[in-house]
Amino acid sequence: MSSNEAPRGGSGPLFAALAVTGVVASLAWAARDIPSALGARPTGARLERIRQSPRFRDGAFQNEQPSPLAAVPGGRGMIGEMLFGRQQRRPRKPVPIVTPSVTEPASTGLRTTWLGHATVLLEIEGRRVLFDPVWSERCSPSSLAGPRRLHPVPLDLAALPAVDAVVISHDHYDHLDETSIRTLTRLQEAPFLVPLGVGAHLERWGVPGDRIVELDWDETATIAGLGFTATAARHFSGRLRSDNATLWASWVVAGVDRKVFYTGDSGYFEGYETIGAAHGPFDLTLVQIGAYAPYWPDIHMTPEEGVAAHVAVNGGLLVPVHWGTFNLALHDWSEPVERLLTEAEECGVLVAVPRPGEAVDVDAPPKPDGWWRSVA
Repeated sequence: MSSNEAPRGGSGPLFAALAVTGVVASLAWAARDIPSALGARPTGARLERIRQSPRFRDGAFQNEQPSPLAAVPGGRGMIGEMLFGRQQRRPRKPVPIVTPSVTEPASTGLRTTWLGHATVLLEIEGRRVLFDPVWSERCSPSSLAGPRRLHPVPLDLAALPAVDAVVISHDHYDHLDETSIRTLTRLQEAPFLVPLGVGAHLERWGVPGDRIVELDWDETATIAGLGFTATAARHFSGRLRSDNATLWASWVVAGVDRKVFYTGDSGYFEGYETIGAAHGPFDLTLVQIGAYAPYWPDIHMTPEEGVAAHVAVNGGLLVPVHWGTFNLALHDWSEPVERLLTEAEECGVLVAVPRPGEAVDVDAPPKPDGWWRSVA
């Protein structure tokens, strides 16, 4: 038998058995971490506090406005579109990234560095705040399955400078990553600010209780001289199923003179005007613009709705997030930012579109240069 010829006779079943065993072993290896990644459900005093929240009714957290999944008539449906749609959902060339420079933030300045998807390093009045840290290769409970990164993280987590606070918007995998949380717990000393119930996940992953600050909407905590207020959003939660056992939130970060608003994940709703009236104006907004679809119109904003949210909260500079890093919807990879810029121009909204890792000085933002078009 030549070296290129397949084995015959009794060795065939043996090789088949070995192949099946290998597949089973691989699946078992991939699944070994899933139970931990699922986190934990709120219990005890945490659950009692949840039950006191005005947002918690009939055993689950509720949005201010109903947010059902839409049934889109006609066409081949979502599954067919996912399998056979012709959208260009990935960049054709490598996404350009910038290695962030680690310098001390100015005591009066405001700078933001988008690290990909919804992960942002904010430098405000000499303090550093990290939003929704996700460093893993996949946003999934498994390391071998689920949406995979379309570009590397610009900065190794071990090289991240000391931060004063870590802020989490909700418990979905593309915003709350077990491996990143465990690493930050070990390497950093900052507290974690989370919506109600999310602290149960963190405690399971080894975050000490005294480093967890859980807030309901409209509650504020002061950390390192900054005010952190959990504000309303229109979304849902759950790591195994969408049971809404933990709360979701947008966030206001307020210094002495500078203010920042982060939408988290949200559909558009009238509450943005309330947030703007209570906490605005904002020097900077970090606005979710990607992963929208007609199948879930009330839980993720379109780019046009992102601009409307920015205007409603009385924002200054808009920096888009939640696009470009993971393929989570049916639109073209670069569509969110193109639609955003068109709407922003019509509405007179100032926008900066940084490369992953590129710092933006909010007082001197660069004009969008179309860098994404060369790779889309």
